[in-house]
Amino acid sequence: MEEKPLTELTDQELLLKANKHKSYKTYDALVVGLLIGIAIYSTVKNGFDLLTFLPLIYIPIAGKNKKTREKLDQLIKERNLSSHIKNQDSKSTNE
Repeated sequence: MEEKPLTELTDQELLLKANKHKSYKTYDALVVGLLIGIAIYSTVKNGFDLLTFLPLIYIPIAGKNKKTREKLDQLIKERNLSSHIKNQDSKSTNE
């Protein structure tokens, strides 16, 4: 099943997708940090090898996630939905 372009999403779908992508920033930072730690450990223990360059593999994935987040934020601002996200955040923290 092919995913719809962001511009074709309804307001509700856009807000759901934005909430889903909020956690990706933390996830990307965690994965990059873990991979850098593995690379440093591997370099100290074994010298330069394949694991030294392991973080370079994840950089394009993190970049794609960041671009998607930026597009979502832009569309939310264009549609004046930013207040809806704040309302959903307060509802989810109260539950």
